Formats: sequence, structure tokens, C-alpha cells
Amino acid sequence: MLLRRLTERLEFTKRLGFRLGTLLSVAILPIGLISLVQNLNLSREAERSAEIAILGRTASAAAGERALLQSALGSADALGPGVLDAMDQQRSCSDLMRNFIERSATYVYAGFVPMNGLSTCNSNPGSAGVTDLRFSPAHEKFVAEPGTLVTSLDTGPGGDYSVVQVMQPLYRDRELLGYIAVALTHELLRSTHSISFGTEGAKIATFNHRGEILTADSSSSDSATDILPQGTDLVSLLSKTETTFRDYSNSGELRVFTVVPVVPGLVYALGSWSPKIAGIGVLQLSRFGAVLFPVTLWLVSLAVAYFAVFRLVLRHISELRGQMRRFAIGNRNIAPPVLSDAPTEIADVSQTFHNMARILIRDEEAMEAAVTEKTVLLKELHHRVKNNLQLIGSIINMQSRVIEDNDAKRVLRSVQDRVAALATIYRNLYQAEHLDAVEADRLLGDIINQMVNVSVEPGSNLRVDTKLEPLTLLPDQAVPLSLLATEAFTNALKYAGKPDGESAAWVRVSLTKVERDRGVLEIVNSIGGRENEAEGTGLGSQLIEAFSTQLEGEASFGEEGNTFVMRLPFRIEAPKPNIQPDVKKIVLTSAARDGARH
Repeated sequence: MLLRRLTERLEFTKRLGFRLGTLLSVAILPIGLISLVQNLNLSREAERSAEIAILGRTASAAAGERALLQSALGSADALGPGVLDAMDQQRSCSDLMRNFIERSATYVYAGFVPMNGLSTCNSNPGSAGVTDLRFSPAHEKFVAEPGTLVTSLDTGPGGDYSVVQVMQPLYRDRELLGYIAVALTHELLRSTHSISFGTEGAKIATFNHRGEILTADSSSSDSATDILPQGTDLVSLLSKTETTFRDYSNSGELRVFTVVPVVPGLVYALGSWSPKIAGIGVLQLSRFGAVLFPVTLWLVSLAVAYFAVFRLVLRHISELRGQMRRFAIGNRNIAPPVLSDAPTEIADVSQTFHNMARILIRDEEAMEAAVTEKTVLLKELHHRVKNNLQLIGSIINMQSRVIEDNDAKRVLRSVQDRVAALATIYRNLYQAEHLDAVEADRLLGDIINQMVNVSVEPGSNLRVDTKLEPLTLLPDQAVPLSLLATEAFTNALKYAGKPDGESAAWVRVSLTKVERDRGVLEIVNSIGGRENEAEGTGLGSQLIEAFSTQLEGEASFGEEGNTFVMRLPFRIEAPKPNIQPDVKKIVLTSAARDGARH
């Protein structure tokens, strides 16, 4: 009985008016949600504008400190050459530092500190001896991690006042000699904050890339930490540069924090703001306005939704969607027909799609023709480069025949081998099916065969074995790999000797792929009683080292038993395969929906 009464009361839900109103209400619901989302987006934009304003004010507050620190870094760089010249003259070096401090009203100390921490070159007045900085916190930090460093010292090397010290490493060639130190007082750096900050309740602190506080608006170190985010390591804030976030400070107050770089990579500024001063807050929308606008849209749209949606639009859009889907999956023999019985607006869209399809079909044909033409021209270019390189090799060969000096002939022969290797590379490029890929195994095989035919004398019994696995490389990798193999193989042929217990000297070349993105080139020659005919110039080793660097690898040399091994592991940058998509597997939007038309 109760169930029947409930069913009778809900009988009105089966009426067409209720169902249509329900369906249309659901259809209009996204519009109301969109209006709500738009209002929220406006609030977020306002909040973002306030954040950008705070970032700008923080950066402006740190501008003075940025100028001082960048000037200190530049001064340390400028003092380097003078220190190198006067390093061995203690008095001249110290005079250089004192004169620098006297001419500058900004810095309170300058000096050069060697790695042992015993400084004889600094601006301390009357320092005729050695200043021991071995146990200075700044020196210990530099020795532990050499590099440019900005750090804070409670007692500076030049006095009893606290300073911020800028340390710039000093090198002679590649040798690290020590560092140039330039110090500024905390008071000077803090004074720049108050000039541009000027807002009551706002604080700023600077810290280095190691998370060490350099300066703060308060001179007390305890009160300086009160404005920092609670329980947050300053190093973790480096990932929040150019952003604004809310957190509780160590004093328990909810504040707004900003992090901006002062000297990128070295020094950062942390702004601590009161939320009232910051002016950041999500705009609160009125409940009445948030509800009124969707309801109004629902009432206005309810009368016209049935005719506009179900009679005039949906069926034509479905047909147009099917045309687009078929065109997208590759049915491009002819342009789709224009919908003739659709409303003007949809007919215009159909006509536009028809015109666009015709243009795309025409442009694709033109692009295919242009790509084919450019491919032919590029192959012709590689062919002509190969011919020119072969011509250069022939000229070198002719020149070598008229020279009687054996050393000169040997030099010309090595140059001719390198030119021939380049010619072989370009021959493989213009013969390749894809210009962005080179078969490294085939290329090395051609180069080795060519060098054996030219360099190995008949009757020498020298045996050359190759083991080249299929390997495809980009041209940018194939060129240095081929030239490196040429140099290493030339050296192997030159120094191969007959080992004890074997009938002849031999050279073995192998190219293997040990991992998906790692390859190894190995050239091994036997060593025996054969004496070197000429002492090498070292150019080949330099070239091998240079080509190894280009391949992002490191060649190793050494004797292993009765053999000499050159091994080069390198990273493979494989070209992207030119794979056409399987159009049968493409599914667009509702292709799998029941009743979909294709």
C-alpha cells in the first residue's frame, strides 16, 4: 500500500513536460557552472595580480643589495689578474688590495687566500706577515666545496664587525690556486632594504644557495629567524622562486612569503609580508549572484532550447562531425560535400570545412613534392661534397708522389686517409634511404676496406678482422665516430707487430651495441718484435680525444697481454623512426558509441 501511494505521487515524473524540463535543466547546468568557474577565474586572476605586485616589491627591496653583490663579484674577478701578476711579491700584492679598499667606500676587506689558508696578500693595515685563515668558517666552506660563494661572517677577516664575504675562485690555467675574498658590512647591505621597502610590517632577508642567512632587516640573529617560514629549510625555498605562498612564521604569525633571486644561483631574497599589507585574498562571490545568474539563464533558455538544440542544430552537427572524423583518419581523396539543408550558420561552417579540406589536400600534395625535391637536392649536395673530397684526396696523392721526403709523404698519407674517410661518409649519406640516419657498421666497413687496400703492402701477411654489428646513428655522431675509427685504425696498422707463437700480425675492429642506448668501438692490434718506423707526432691522439668528446665518451688505451687495445664506449642518439600511423587504430571522440555515423 505504501509503495503504491509513493508511485502515485511520483506519477508526474513520467510526463513529457517534466522530463523535457529536467533534460533541458541538465543541459543548461554546464552554462551555470561555467559562469561560476569564470567568476572564480576572475578571483584567481586578481589574486595572481596581487602576487605579482608583491614579487615586484620584494625584488625592488633587494635591488640595492643585488647591485652591491654583483659589484663585489665583478671586483673579485677584476682583482684576479693583478693577484696573479703580484702573487710572488707579498708587498706589492698587499698594496694592491689596500689601494683597492682605499679607492672604494663600499668594501671593508679584500684579499687573496690560497688553499692552505695562509694569506700574505690582503688589505689589512700593517699586515706584513701571514694571516692565518685556516680555521675561518668561510675558508672551510670553500675548501669543502670550491666555487663562487657568498657567506656571512660574525667577525670579518679585516675587523671586529660582521660582514658578508664574496669569494671568487682563482685559477692559473686549470689549477685552483685559492680565492679572492671581498667583504661588505651587514649594515651597508641592510641599509638598502629600508630605502626601497618602506612598508611597516614587511621584512626582508637574504640567504645563499646553501640556505645560510646573509642579511635580515633585524640585526639580531634570533629575531631574524622569526620572520622565516616555520619548520622550513631555506634550501627547499629555492624551488619556489618567483612564487608567493602562505605559511606561519617562526613567531607563530600567518604571513605571506615571496622568494626572488638576487644573484641567480648564489643569493636569494625572502620577503615576509603581513596578509593585510599584501592584499592577497580570494574574491568571495555573493551567494545570491552565484545562484541568480544560472537560474536566469535557465528560465530564458528553457523556451528556445528544444527547437534550437534538437531540431536545427544537433542532426547537422552530427553529420558534420562524421565528415571531419572520416577526413581526420585519412579519407582525403575528395573534399567532403557541403550541407545544403542546414541553417545558414552551420552551412557556413560546412562550407568552411569543405574549403579547408580542399586547401589541406592541395597543400599536402605540394609539401610531398617539395620534400621529394629537397631530398634530391640534399643528396646531390652530399654527392658533390664527396666528389670534391675525392678530388682533394687525389691532389694530395699526386703531391705525395713528387715528394721524396718520407716524413712528408707519411703526413700527406695521413691527411689523405682522413679526407678519404670524410668522402666515404658523404657517399653513404647520399646513398642512404633516409638522410637523417647513417648505417655506422656499413660506413666503418667501407672505410676499413679502403684503408687496407691503400695502406697494407702486398705480402705483409697482416690480417684484418672486423666484427661490426648493425648500428644506425645520426650524421652528427657518424662523422666523429668514423674519423676516430680512421685515426685509431691507422695507428693500429702502423704499430701492429707479429706476436710470439703466431704467423703474422693482425688487427681486429669491432662495433657492438651493449645496451639500447650504448655502443662500444674497439680496435685491437697485436704487439710483437716489429719496431716503429717513425715516432708519432701525437696529432692522432689529440684527434681521438676530440672526437671522443663529441661522442660524449672517453677513449681508453692500454696493453692487454700481447695486444694493444683502444676502447671507446659512447652514447647512441638513434634517429627517430619514420613510422606511418596505423589509420585503422585511430578512434576519434565517440567513434565507438552506439549508432555513431562514420
